[in-house]
Amino acid sequence: QVQLVESGGGLVQAGDSLKLSCAASTRTFMAWFRQAPGKEREFVAAIAWSGGKTFYADSVKGRFTISRDSAKNTIFLQMNSLRPEDTAVYYCAADRSPFSDYVEPSEYGYWGQGTQVTVSS
Repeated sequence: QVQLVESGGGLVQAGDSLKLSCAASTRTFMAWFRQAPGKEREFVAAIAWSGGKTFYADSVKGRFTISRDSAKNTIFLQMNSLRPEDTAVYYCAADRSPFSDYVEPSEYGYWGQGTQVTVSS
């Protein structure tokens, strides 16, 4: 079992920044997803615990940065130049088993409770 706890969401204006955190109970492959009302859950960014290789959705490249603090089993999502379309509940996800498609929500066995990010116009 992997326990995940997200934090750092809030209400900001377009162009502002937020930094999300996700504390994990162990080291594993981890990712950020988001889900807006009435929309499918979509991939945002991911990071491999061993080696730290990162992956990003095209919609956030150049604006969001995923990083980690290995000593604390924590990952972060630095979100800059936020847009109203970034408004969603952001979820931390993890899986300890091998998988091939890191953008697919069904590949992840563990999820946090979510943190709301709202970006006003």
